[in-house]
Amino acid sequence: MDVTSIARMQIDPGSIIGLLFWIILFIVLFSPSLQFHSLKSARLRLIGAIERKYGFRLITLIHRQEKVGFFGIPVYRFIDIDDSEAVIRAIRTTPPDRPIALVLHTPGGLVLAAAQIAMALKKHPAKKIVIVPHYAMSGGTLISLAADEIWMSPEAVLGPLDPQLSMGQGIMAPAPSILKVAKIKGDKASDHLLVMADVAEKAIKEVQEFIIRLLEDKMPKEKAEELARLLTEGKWTHDYPITAEDAIKMGLPVKTEIPPEIYELMELYPQAPVNRPGVEYLPYPVIPHPSHRQVSRQ
Repeated sequence: MDVTSIARMQIDPGSIIGLLFWIILFIVLFSPSLQFHSLKSARLRLIGAIERKYGFRLITLIHRQEKVGFFGIPVYRFIDIDDSEAVIRAIRTTPPDRPIALVLHTPGGLVLAAAQIAMALKKHPAKKIVIVPHYAMSGGTLISLAADEIWMSPEAVLGPLDPQLSMGQGIMAPAPSILKVAKIKGDKASDHLLVMADVAEKAIKEVQEFIIRLLEDKMPKEKAEELARLLTEGKWTHDYPITAEDAIKMGLPVKTEIPPEIYELMELYPQAPVNRPGVEYLPYPVIPHPSHRQVSRQ
């Protein structure tokens, strides 16, 4: 074999670079999808294990702020109609004699969607449990009121249910505050403010009536009406944390412990790494050893 033949057999460096480029591009494009499917499989395996251990149908409604693909486009999740359709479908397909446990981790969302989920959950004949590992604000709290029991982590919180109304130009305002401002303005209130005050009054009344319907079989009507007013009439800001202790004092069926597997499940719904705060810790507790000086004193 002569030198010319050997030269022809050599691989072109440009071809190698081109091949590497396409391999790297393929990995970058499809790695998020592969990671998602891997996480989803791990979730389903753990959900199945939890269901077999505790005997209930486990449904999750977990909202994170996520990043899509490698472009880093932010997606803010909240309870919407797609969620209500999916959760109602899961409830409908659950046998009537099987308990349901709904894991809630959400900042809230549309009242309509949350109300649909709450009513579907309430109508299920068997026992209903809502599990709150961290927070279930606003619409999440509304759904929680439909449960026979609310299992909360000791650090978990619920939130007030005062309706939030759009004032236009992307501005949201609490219904009780709109009523208060309209009352202060009196005759000087604009037509727009008066219309918003009328809508706000109706919104508060509607949410109160719905809360009473959810609680009517859990406490006396007078107590349910009192709780409905407390949650909707603006005593607190909309993001005020109602702790498990507060919820118990309100008369809600709260239990301050949740299955440890739920914390494992939450780890499989990771927040986007770019948005994670600077919180780091060793995965296992570190027991400090006594110093030489401490040992010598003993």
